[in-house]
Amino acid sequence: MILLKKVICGLPRNFETGYRWVLIAMIGTLLSACTVAPGMRMTSEATVLSKSEAPDSAAETLKVPITEIDLALVKEMGDAATQESDEETKRLIGKAPAYAIGVGDVLQITVWDHPELASALGTQTQTNSRPSDPGQGFVIDNSGNVQFPYVGNLHVEGMRVDQAQQAIYKELSKVFVKPQVTVRVASFRAQQVYVDGEVRTPGAVPINDIPMTLYEAINRAGGFSSSADESRMVLVRDGMSYPLNLSRMLERGKSPSNIVLRGGDLLRVVSRDENGAYVMGEVNRPVTAVPMKTGKLTLSDALSQAGSLNTGSADAAQLYVIRGSLNSAPSVFHLDARSPVSMVLANQFELQPKDIVYVDGNGLVRFSRVLSLLLPAVSAGLTAAVVTK
Repeated sequence: MILLKKVICGLPRNFETGYRWVLIAMIGTLLSACTVAPGMRMTSEATVLSKSEAPDSAAETLKVPITEIDLALVKEMGDAATQESDEETKRLIGKAPAYAIGVGDVLQITVWDHPELASALGTQTQTNSRPSDPGQGFVIDNSGNVQFPYVGNLHVEGMRVDQAQQAIYKELSKVFVKPQVTVRVASFRAQQVYVDGEVRTPGAVPINDIPMTLYEAINRAGGFSSSADESRMVLVRDGMSYPLNLSRMLERGKSPSNIVLRGGDLLRVVSRDENGAYVMGEVNRPVTAVPMKTGKLTLSDALSQAGSLNTGSADAAQLYVIRGSLNSAPSVFHLDARSPVSMVLANQFELQPKDIVYVDGNGLVRFSRVLSLLLPAVSAGLTAAVVTK
């Protein structure tokens, strides 16, 4: 203020009075602007504009309270996430039934001591070059029937293998004396599940006599790829989506082998890149933080990937997490990270996909930015006044 006063008083006496008042007004604007810093600022309650109509009408606003991050909040959020995961997986837990023969399956039927019936299988010299090629045998037609010599069309759809064997034995007993019959499934083609996303060999996985559990489906698809998010898998069944958190299930001591998949299910393994959190503001390297392989991403992990706070410009007391910004009920969380002890909370606070981590700047940085914006305008005004004179 003293320096600016000397500048004004040091002007020539013959300096135009109008220019003098212009200069005084510009300096007053500069001083008043120092109280208003550009950029994002959080208050105790954020107000978001939700609708704007005519200028004379009142706009509807959505007030979002800011919640302090403490141990109670971290525990409450952890318990809620665990309960939600348990409720979702409870619907999918069950015991796998015995395999039932279906349309498209290929049966191998052998009647011992009757080589004339072996010719019904056709030549056996052909080798299967692809996994999708059917094995040698008798295909179940679209009506669920199998055709075999001296038996005719026999409906076997929905039967277990031992039940089909008993049914064929009963029909052959009308022609042969105590025939020795063996029935097995040569190719399982009736039911399959689809595994998509971040697995090594995505595609259709046929269901066979081995129960198709969650683990079995992933293993048959070659296992997880390096970019898979094991905590956010999605199972689509009968038009419904069920989120699966494999990491949390293992932490809770629950075996994923209890989740049985059915024919027609779609299991999608999401990439970790789709579940990142945005870190911006006064950090050394603004970045989209990617979760670990287990799907976990804490606030401290995100800050670490962003190169930590910028010690020269960040205000550690103004660390915010914005969640659900695209939803109708967003949430804002605040953490005062000035104390190293607060990083214990940051290490326990788990982020969710599409969260926004924002670090505000300190007062000196905001004041410097105001000056950098306004001083060129003041300088240009003084130059113009002098040139005009």
